[in-house]
Amino acid sequence: MPLPRFIAVIDIGKTNAKVVLIDAQTSQQLAARSTPNTVRSDGPYPHADVERLWGFMLESLGALQAEHGVDGISITTHGATAALLTGDRLALPVLDYEFAGPDETADDYGAARPDFAETLSPRLPNGLNIGAQLFWQSRRFASQFASVTQILTYPQYWAWRLSGVMASEVTSLGCHSDLWAPDKVDFSSLARQQGWRELFPAVRPAASVLGPIRPALAQATGLRAETPITCGIHDSNASLLPHLGSHAEPFTILSTGTWAIAMTVGGDTTHLDPARDSLANVDAFGRPVPTARFMGGREFDMLAPGAVTPVAADVDAVISGDVQALPSFMAGVGPFPDHVGRWTGDPGTLSPGERTAAVSLYLALVTQTCLGLCGLGRQIIIEGPLARNQLFAAALARLTGVPVQASGDATGTSLGASMLFGGGGGSATGTPIAPLEHEGFDAYAARWRARLA
Repeated sequence: MPLPRFIAVIDIGKTNAKVVLIDAQTSQQLAARSTPNTVRSDGPYPHADVERLWGFMLESLGALQAEHGVDGISITTHGATAALLTGDRLALPVLDYEFAGPDETADDYGAARPDFAETLSPRLPNGLNIGAQLFWQSRRFASQFASVTQILTYPQYWAWRLSGVMASEVTSLGCHSDLWAPDKVDFSSLARQQGWRELFPAVRPAASVLGPIRPALAQATGLRAETPITCGIHDSNASLLPHLGSHAEPFTILSTGTWAIAMTVGGDTTHLDPARDSLANVDAFGRPVPTARFMGGREFDMLAPGAVTPVAADVDAVISGDVQALPSFMAGVGPFPDHVGRWTGDPGTLSPGERTAAVSLYLALVTQTCLGLCGLGRQIIIEGPLARNQLFAAALARLTGVPVQASGDATGTSLGASMLFGGGGGSATGTPIAPLEHEGFDAYAARWRARLA
C-alpha cells in the first residue's frame, strides 16, 4: 500500500487542540483548525471535555477531507493523562493533571511508588504522575475503579475511538508516569503490584497502524472507509521524530508550548535530579532520553500579557537596569520547584517591549538551568512557539555557547506525528540564530544565578 500523502494530525496540547493537515511529500502544513482545550469543572473532579473535543475532531476531519482530502490520521497528545474504560464507555472522567486531588493520597502513594532508579520518573505534584492519578482514583472512587476493564493512555484513547482497536504505547507510558521501567522495557513494579498491568492493552509501536477508521465515522466525515489510523505518540516525542538520525549525538531538542521541554538525544541520564523535574522520556524506539522541563509557555503568557517584539532599546533597558524575573511562577515544577517567583522591581513600570524582553531572558536562563540537568547537546533545535522568539533564542545561544537553530515549522509535534506513517523526514534543521550581543548580558546572567544561590 502506498504511503499516505495528506495526513491529518490530531494534536491535543494542554492549552489548545488542533487538527493539522500535513503533506508528507513536502513536509508542509496545508491547513490547520484549532480550539481551546477547556477543562470541565462539573462531575467528581476537573476533567477533559472529551465530547467537545470529539465533535471538534470529526468536524475538522470532515472539513479537511472536503477541502484537500485525507489519506491517513495520526494522533499526538500531551502526557500525564489516561482514560479508564468500562467496556466502551468511560468509567470515570478523564482527569485534568493539574487538579490537586491525587495529593490527598500522597503519603500512601509515596510509599508504594518505585524508586527513581527503576522508572527515571520523579515524584511530581497534582496528577502529573499517571500512577498517582490511578492510585487516588482507585481509592477515592473504589466502586467505579473496580469496574475498569481497560486503561488507555491519551493518544491511544483517541486512536481507539477512531479505529475501534485498543493499544498501549511506550512514549506515553514512559512520560513521568511511574508505570514504565525504561531499562527493562516493561511495566514497572508499581503497575504489577497494584494490579493495573493487566488493564493495559498490549504495547504496540507508535507507528503501527491500528486499523481503518470505523465505518460510521467514515460515513459521518466523508473519509474513505480504508483511511488508516496510527497508534499515536506523546507530543514531546513527536517533536523528536524529524531529528532522530539527522544529527550527531548528543543533540538537544527544545519542544515548546505550555511546557518548555529540553530533551538531549544520546545524552547521559546519570545527572538527572528527580527533585528538580528532570527525568527520562522514552522515545518512539523505546530508548531513554534525558529530559528537563518547566512550564515556559504558561509562564510567558502569565508574565508578559500583551507581548510585543522587543526592540534593541527594550533589551538594553532591561539588561542595563538589571530588571529580572526570578523563578518560579508555577509552583512545584521545573528546576526551581520550591522557589517563589518574583521580580527584582515593579513590572508594572515596564513598557510592553521591556516586559517581553525581561521575560524572554528569564526563560532563556531557566532553560540553561534545565540543560545542566539533562545535558547540553552539540546543538539545540527549538520547536514550537518559542522558536519565533528571537531574543529568547539569541540569549540561549549566548548562554550555552553551542549552535542554536529555530525550527520554521508551526509546530514540531504535528510534523513529527505525521511521520508515524513513514515517508521522508521533516526539516531536521532550522534557521541559525546568532548569539545575543550585549556587553552587559554576561554580568546580567551572573547576577541572576547569584540571586538564586
